[in-house]
Amino acid sequence: MAYLMLVDDDEDFARAAATALEHAGHEVAIHLDTDGAAAALGDRTPDLLVLDVMFPEDASGGFTFARTIRREKPAMAHVPVLLLTAINTRFPLGFGASDIDDVWLPVDDFLEKPVDLDQLVAKVSAMLGQES
Repeated sequence: MAYLMLVDDDEDFARAAATALEHAGHEVAIHLDTDGAAAALGDRTPDLLVLDVMFPEDASGGFTFARTIRREKPAMAHVPVLLLTAINTRFPLGFGASDIDDVWLPVDDFLEKPVDLDQLVAKVSAMLGQES
């Protein structure tokens, strides 16, 4: 089906999410940090990127990574990005769909953590224009 890149520092969650997405027929590459993901983008462009927001080295690393790849990786200009975030439970920011924009937060959609894996599979399928 599709080649997905999943970038999340929580290895247990990443493996569980990858298993669910692979069961749905996708190929999934897991990266536990944004540096590894950035390097891998030079090898192969995913059909969809699933990206966490908070990383141990940077609480807003996913936001920065999304902006960087949109600006500096032309092949990623039209790749859908699904942001996964627990930011609303950790910080009272009221983050929502209205915060998505081409400059500040160039992603296509987001899911709140903890993520239900069936919901993740359904969201990925919808973003790829597939039936789940």
